[in-house]
Amino acid sequence: MKNPNIVVIGGGSGLSVLLKGLKHFPVDITAIVTVADSGGSSGILKREFNIPAPGDLRNVMVALSDVEPLIAEVFQHRFKEESSIGGHPLGNLLITAMYEITGDIGKAMEKLRKLFNIKGKILPATLEKIEIIAEKENGKLRMGESNIPVPGEKIKRIFYAKDVKTPKENIDAIKKADMIIFSIGSLYTSIIPNLLSEDMQEALRNSKSKKIYVCNAMEQPGETEGYTVSDHILSINKHVGYHMIDKVIFDSRKMSADILERYLEEGSSPVVIDKNNLEKLKIDYCDEKIVRVDENKKIRHNPYKLGAVIYSQIDNLDDFYN
Repeated sequence: MKNPNIVVIGGGSGLSVLLKGLKHFPVDITAIVTVADSGGSSGILKREFNIPAPGDLRNVMVALSDVEPLIAEVFQHRFKEESSIGGHPLGNLLITAMYEITGDIGKAMEKLRKLFNIKGKILPATLEKIEIIAEKENGKLRMGESNIPVPGEKIKRIFYAKDVKTPKENIDAIKKADMIIFSIGSLYTSIIPNLLSEDMQEALRNSKSKKIYVCNAMEQPGETEGYTVSDHILSINKHVGYHMIDKVIFDSRKMSADILERYLEEGSSPVVIDKNNLEKLKIDYCDEKIVRVDENKKIRHNPYKLGAVIYSQIDNLDDFYN
């Protein structure tokens, strides 16, 4: 008996939400995580210690960890801005320390994975310190993940400032995957940065496993204003150079007017679910109740329901458990 191998690709809080639910199912998880962050604590540590950005790696560690909640809280604890270690979460500092000890961000994550009883592998998208650049439709170029989202500026494409290699372990994970999930999260600064290297694109093209995209519920100002579900998928496919996504998961239920009004004030509306275009593109879809409104009146994905839906998409489950 063996568990299905699921590779989840992404970054930011969206990836953490997805993994928080998926880890409760009998699957072997590998998370491939962007290290292109350039703002806040990650940006400071990235510049000062010449390392890949640790912030998204930290969030994934917490999401996949089975340690006591207090340990997770300590890992996420952010020191006061006015302190000598101003504003850094403890987890970012631990990752930086382990990187200095091992000299390799991949090895650092493996050491911390064992230390904190983490269910699944956490693989940085690259072992290098990188910057992403966005070419806007108006011709402007903006460098750095935190500088890319500008409301009103549509993104034409993103690319790295230099050629970037994907670690062999990541490529091997893609080859062994029974299913590949592209997570909810920022399309251009969390998802697509993982897909830009030629070796990753080749591995994805050669993989026969089902490739599923979990679409955001709401537009992201400065990245996906006015986007439909199919627009998200077309952009992913354009960046990898072929029709890659087989299926998309979303929740088509309408939210209440008072909730949507709050988002509209921030320049965000629900992502339009264009089933007709998905059918024309021959992309299957799964419309499930995976979105909720939290105590702060924010629209969020329910990690446990999303995990259950993803698990239900695994083909030939009986082959794994017989």
